[in-house]
Amino acid sequence: MSQTRQLPETDRVADPVKEAGRRRTFAVISHPDAGKSTLTEALALHAKVISEAGAVHGKAGRRGVVSDWLSMERSRGISITSAALQFEYREHVINLLDTPGHADFSEDTYRVLSAVDCAVMLLDSAKGLEPQTVKLFDVCRHRGIPVITFVNKWDRPGREALELCDELRDRIGLRPMPLTWPVGIAGDFRGVLDRRDGEFVGFERTSGGATIAPEHHMSADEAVERVGDEWQRAAEESELLTESGDDMDPDAFARAEASPVLFGSAVQNFGVRHLLDVLLEHAPAPSARPDERGEPRQLDEPFSAFVFKVQTGMDPAHRDRVAFARVCSGEFERGIVATHADTQRSFSTKYAQQMFGQQRDTVERAYPGDVIGLVNASALGVGDTLHTGKPAVRFPGMPQFTPEHFAVARTTDPGRSKQFRRGLEQLVQEGVIQLLHSETRGEGAPVLAAVGPMQFDVVNQRMESEFRSPLKLEQLPYTVVRLVGDPGQRSMLHTHSSEVLDRADGTTLAVFTDDISMRSLQRLKPELDLRHVVADTE
Repeated sequence: MSQTRQLPETDRVADPVKEAGRRRTFAVISHPDAGKSTLTEALALHAKVISEAGAVHGKAGRRGVVSDWLSMERSRGISITSAALQFEYREHVINLLDTPGHADFSEDTYRVLSAVDCAVMLLDSAKGLEPQTVKLFDVCRHRGIPVITFVNKWDRPGREALELCDELRDRIGLRPMPLTWPVGIAGDFRGVLDRRDGEFVGFERTSGGATIAPEHHMSADEAVERVGDEWQRAAEESELLTESGDDMDPDAFARAEASPVLFGSAVQNFGVRHLLDVLLEHAPAPSARPDERGEPRQLDEPFSAFVFKVQTGMDPAHRDRVAFARVCSGEFERGIVATHADTQRSFSTKYAQQMFGQQRDTVERAYPGDVIGLVNASALGVGDTLHTGKPAVRFPGMPQFTPEHFAVARTTDPGRSKQFRRGLEQLVQEGVIQLLHSETRGEGAPVLAAVGPMQFDVVNQRMESEFRSPLKLEQLPYTVVRLVGDPGQRSMLHTHSSEVLDRADGTTLAVFTDDISMRSLQRLKPELDLRHVVADTE
């Protein structure tokens, strides 16, 4: 159900710079099954956005999470789409961009990270740094995004806290700066030592972890009586951290060289308040963003925003298309007519909403750092810029990842070829899949290209459920991709182990079954102009 969010009358005319200072915009990054969707809902619970938190599978009497709304997400217990949630906390405005957790959707996660000022890196206490976590952290490092680390699932058996901190330093070169320290080993979680004031913060488990865990604050002396040896051990380890120089250093955090570390349990809703407090105290507020020429767009310049995600099918009853845009400057007011930088055409913003899963609120105003959902935005694609006034602005576009999996798509019902083409075009505009065409295969058999094979499952499911056009996919054996530097060499690249494909954005790609076949062809035809596909991800 949609609602209109009305700002207080005194806030009708606001200073974009002041409003930006109140905002914190961040994303949660993690390996699958680290508890990202559960943490998202725990944050929403603490902000009183929802009254009861869910679990990914809705087990043990708990309902499913609100942020995972696609049927595949609920059945597989993973996040595929992204949720954008805004709430107020301690006189600040928090914008949380939830991201796909599965490695097959890393391209979508990369786009979301382009729209945030900070990231929360979620670790499983038993597994520590996992491959997808490291990959996403590398993207944050490349973009200079400060990272807060939240060690989750401390209520379950896991590794030593000191060992996990050492892993951050040794594997990814990130200096840990623990702000809370666990009292009790993983699996025997008593609470945390708040290293900022020396207090013991204990918690009570609630039924199914569906409500906020009540906290108990005690002095060090009281903690000795309450938990004894476990407190003593935590206090000694905390002193060791101080001697090692691992206390909070705001400048090192701002430079993305060090990370505040917190311990907790998202499913028990404990440690989440500490995370929110740290976001307010240390995470950067929105600042001037560079345009495609590298010139900073100041916060008080006229309204500007860029689209980082397009999603359809969020409301099955209406099949609307939503473009998620990050506001970069000025004040957004619903109904303004903006300029679409790519086409120079006018774009009406009459239907602007904020969304969390399938829940919607109408947005009247937004400021730098906010995310707005522009409904029925068929003219907008990922990477597009909107702006008002002068000077005109255009923000850098979104790079496409190098595809690693390929499949020929055919409709199973020739009578629905129109729906087949329209559905694929829409999924390409959203960035769900890459669409390639082959001169030899024809228009009726386009090639789908993906970073991960699960993208094909999403395409299959959505084509059938949203467009009533089931697909038949034929996997192709290609594993190596190169840009074709000279289009005149196309005929030389068609062999039994390679072919040439044209991407929807005009890029011409040569695909090979393996590296050996590519190198063999290059030896036979040294004049071939093949180049690496470069994306801004390394």
